[in-house]
Amino acid sequence: MINVVVIHGPNLNLLGLREPETYGPQSLEEVNKAMEAEAGKEQLELRITQSNSEGALVDAVQAAHGWADAIVINPGGYTHTSVALRDAIAAVRLPTVEVHLSNIYAREEFRHQSLISPVAVGQIAGLGAYGYQLALLAVKNIVRASRR
Repeated sequence: MINVVVIHGPNLNLLGLREPETYGPQSLEEVNKAMEAEAGKEQLELRITQSNSEGALVDAVQAAHGWADAIVINPGGYTHTSVALRDAIAAVRLPTVEVHLSNIYAREEFRHQSLISPVAVGQIAGLGAYGYQLALLAVKNIVRASRR
């Protein structure tokens, strides 16, 4: 079994309500249920959390150390601003995939810079909620390859 922590950042609790033309019509609960279904097929154990607070997100990354084999994170707006979150990801040394529902590179210029991507093994952007399922497959394969 591969253990994965999934971390949703600020405003993702408003999925389905907040700009559905940008972020999609699914609620966070629906996104999480789809991930749990994918995890069941792929023999992954998930712990999923969401917070609007930068400190709580840092705590979630740190708590992953010692349990998780990998992290899937959508840092939301903290992608572009949080040195603390970037440093926590670097510190725990777990393979991390950064996910964005929208294509951040096709949006406002300030969204083009990610402080997280330099410490992540990869980034998936612009594929909506499906990006989370792809991230789960990616971390599964990355962890399995590292165990060989």
